[in-house]
Amino acid sequence: MSVRRLADDSVQPAKFAFSRPNTPVVKGWIKKYPKDRKASAVIPLLMIAQEQDGWVTKASIEHIAEMLEMPYIRVLEVATFYTQFMLQPVGTKAHIQVCGTTPCMLRGSEELMKVCKSKINQNQFETNADGTLSWEEVECQGACVNAPMVMIFKDTYEDLTTERLEEIIDACEAGKGDSIKAGPQIDRIYSAPVGGLTSLKSEPAAVMATKTKLTVKKVAPKKAPAKKSMPKAATTKSATKAAPKKAVSKSAGPIRLKKAEGKADNLQEISGVGPKLEKTLNKLGFWHFSQIASWKKADVAIVDDELSFKGRIERDDWIKQAKVLAKKKA
Repeated sequence: MSVRRLADDSVQPAKFAFSRPNTPVVKGWIKKYPKDRKASAVIPLLMIAQEQDGWVTKASIEHIAEMLEMPYIRVLEVATFYTQFMLQPVGTKAHIQVCGTTPCMLRGSEELMKVCKSKINQNQFETNADGTLSWEEVECQGACVNAPMVMIFKDTYEDLTTERLEEIIDACEAGKGDSIKAGPQIDRIYSAPVGGLTSLKSEPAAVMATKTKLTVKKVAPKKAPAKKSMPKAATTKSATKAAPKKAVSKSAGPIRLKKAEGKADNLQEISGVGPKLEKTLNKLGFWHFSQIASWKKADVAIVDDELSFKGRIERDDWIKQAKVLAKKKA
């Protein structure tokens, strides 16, 4: 484990105080714990201090210790233990923490570090010429199955290649870091297998039975035959009068096309849609942003089933994205 120490006194500010917007947030965290357990708020307060100044200063540690009625050494122990706390000034736009533990090392983390050395600085914790970027090697950050990975401030970027890390660094330097989607950088859902699902691919029998019921057309019960004494005209009228039909609860489904109308839209512009998903959507008949933009709640449920996952369309808000992209195209 690396030795973590506070920055030299020459760069340490003389004092620290939480800003006006952060003060009620800090008080809110402290109120979450009993008065004799205020120390439980130490990590949230250190994170707020770091987000305010960009790193955890000696003055902020002293200030937090006083607020929580803790010995200074106890707060220092927490700040120096967790690598999420920056103990010296780092890049203002991005500080890249490269995991160097065994799973990431076996999957190429050393090559990622070479990228950081060439694009940022040969030395860890030293910024680039503009002071906007810095990097360091850290221990396991908990995304071993998606190795190799890095963490930039609060977000993790997983399944990285050297080329993809270079793109992320360039985006951060250009001030467009927020445009990079965090998480896996390949077409996988969270930590699911890269090749797609291998089990639980079919729906439970109870769900299938419910769907079958929705598609069965209900037939009205036959009416009793008319009495012989009734006039012929009345008998005919009674016999031909059908019982009211109940509306089928399942929608007709989303609009699909056998092929694109003109040039197909690049569906990968929708956040959450990769090359593999785009091909699947095309096979299902979806080629244009306008099609996805027109989906209703019932349509989303149908497409969810066909794509073999639940909630991704709503989580990434494909419909809202598609509407924006369709307007731009128009």
